[in-house]
Amino acid sequence: MTQDFFVMILEGKLLQSADPHRGRFRSLLLKSLKNFLIDAEVKRRRQKRGGGVQFVSWEEWMSEEPSKLTVSARALGCCPAEALFDFSWAATIAEEALRRLREECHSMGGRRVYEILNGYLTTERTEISYQDLSIQLGVPEASVKRLLHEFRVRYRGLLREEVAKTIGNEADVDDEIRYLCSALSTATG
Repeated sequence: MTQDFFVMILEGKLLQSADPHRGRFRSLLLKSLKNFLIDAEVKRRRQKRGGGVQFVSWEEWMSEEPSKLTVSARALGCCPAEALFDFSWAATIAEEALRRLREECHSMGGRRVYEILNGYLTTERTEISYQDLSIQLGVPEASVKRLLHEFRVRYRGLLREEVAKTIGNEADVDDEIRYLCSALSTATG
C-alpha cells in the first residue's frame, strides 16, 4: 500500500497542486494519505455486483420443480417475449402462494383436504359439485362450502403477501394482482 500511495502521488497532480500559501506540505501529505487509506478500505469491502448471492441455473431450477401452469401452444407462438416473461413471473408468484398454502394445510393435518380442494381455487362456483366433494371429504355440503371459502380466502391472502414482497408500495398491491391475473390469463387462454 505504501508503494501504491507513492505511485499515486508521483503520477497524480498532487505535487503540482501543492501551494505553500495554503498550508504545510506535511499536512497535504497526511491528508492525502488518510484519503488514500479510506479509499483502499472502501475498495476492500466493496462487493462486486451480486456479491454474496449464490446463482442457480435456470435449467436446474425448472427441472427441479416444473410449473403446474403452462403456456398454451397458441400463446407460445403469438405472444411477445415480454408477455411470456410476465406469465413466468405471475406463475412463480401464484405457485409460491400455493406452496405456502400446501405447507400450512399439511402442518395442520389437512393434507387430504388440500389435495382435494386445491384444484378448485379458481374454479367458478357453478362448475363445482359440492355433493361430490362432500362425499370425497366425508363432510356435509355446507362444511365443504365453508372449507372451500376459507381455502380461497387464505390463498388470496398468501398471494397478496407474495405480491407485496415484489413491490415497494403497499398501495400498488391490488394493481399488481390484477396485472398478475391478466398475465396468467393471456398465456394460458
